[in-house]
This record gives sequence, structure tokens and C-alpha cells, in this order.
Amino acid sequence: MLIDPRREKQLRTLMERFGLAANAPVDLQLLNLALTHPSIDRHANYEQLEFVGDAVVRLIASDVLLETYPDAPVGEFAAVRSVLVSDRVLAELGAEYGLERYLLTSSNRFASGRGGQQIRLADVFEAVLGAFYRSTMDMSLIRFWFDPILRERSVDVRADPAFYNYKDALQEWTQGKYKKLPQYRVEETPAPAPRQERFYAEVWLNEDRLGAGKGPSKKAAEQAAAKEAFFAVSGHNQGQEQAVGLEVG
Repeated sequence: MLIDPRREKQLRTLMERFGLAANAPVDLQLLNLALTHPSIDRHANYEQLEFVGDAVVRLIASDVLLETYPDAPVGEFAAVRSVLVSDRVLAELGAEYGLERYLLTSSNRFASGRGGQQIRLADVFEAVLGAFYRSTMDMSLIRFWFDPILRERSVDVRADPAFYNYKDALQEWTQGKYKKLPQYRVEETPAPAPRQERFYAEVWLNEDRLGAGKGPSKKAAEQAAAKEAFFAVSGHNQGQEQAVGLEVG
């Protein structure tokens, strides 16, 4: 497949955004494929490279955590890595590198479909990493710029008492203290609500509402509710636990 000279110029500009030299051994055919949405071609699109890129991201994140925190327990590695490779973080990185402007897609398809724009952008970011890896069959086009990003973000994640996974942290707290699981009640907000507040969630234990939150998806709304609840009941927000009024029963 021949690449139009204008498209080649776009791809080389994107390479520069990743800090790659003009003569870097990037297979432009693969990079172009990584930036081709299934709405353009059902067979030749980014999905297979995304599959590879998913493994690349997880491997590099694992390696960086082991190198940076050699004495940390494996459970902490898993918790931090789950955030680093999440759709939210990868979509943020995709946005920072401006991948939307390079993606070939049919009109109005980027923000639609499965999971919306966040998942789509995370998929594209993984596909680009897959293309870089497949170009050389090693990590030489990736690690020099990706490692520092992961290290910086891992510091933020480790500084959070719940590693940003408030649902798991809250569940661990309720099971340890009350031998019960929290229950989530989620509803879709009226259409005029902003997209980032599309869903509203509450988290309950027994007859007590522990927290509430909103988000663009059910999962995000539940995490927001769990975050409010976690800081309200855990020792990380002293003095609030007694105000909840929980009783075992």
C-alpha cells in the first residue's frame, strides 16, 4: 500500500512529536495502519496493532516499576500498573500527543461507538506503540520517551492511599470492618446533563449511603462515589468515620 506524500509528511510530523528522528526505523505502513479506524477499513485497521500494543504497555510498565521500586511488593506493582495502563491514562497520553488529528476515520465516528472517545483514544495510543514495536521488534523506539512518563505517573499513583482504585479500597475496608460488600446504585442522568456527568452513582452499606458521584460512564460514576465514601470512612480522613453511623446487622 502506497502512502500519499501528504500523509507521509503527517506521519513524520507525528514521529517528531514522540522525539523520534526523521531517519528513525519506523515502518510508515504500520504507523499509518495504527492510525486507521475500522470505519475506514473493516480489515486493515488499528485493531491488531492495538492488541500488540496492549502487551507492550503492560510489559514496559511492569519493567519500569520493578526498576524504580525494587523493594515494593508484587501486590503494589499490580495496583499501580492497573492505573498506568488504564484507558483513562492512555487516553490522556494519546491526547497529549495529538493522535486525534492523525487518525483516519469516517465523519463523526471518533467519539462514537464502544466506550466513546476515551477508549477509542486509548486504543489508538496502544496501536501506535504496537507499530513502533513491530517496526524494530524491540522497544528501542519507545522506552526512551515512555519510561519517564510512567515513572512520573507512578509517583502520583503511589502517593494516593487507594492507588486511585477506590472501589477496591472501599470493598477491602467494608469487608475488613463489617464482612459485607458495598452496593452501588447507578442511574443515567437526564439528557441535558454534561457528558462528563452522564451517570450518577451512590454506594450503600446496610441502610447507609456512604458516598455519591457522577461520571461519563457507569464505571466512572461508581469510582467517583467510592472515592467520596473511601475518604469519608477510612482513617485517611480523620473524624469522618464516626459521622457515617454504620451498624453491623
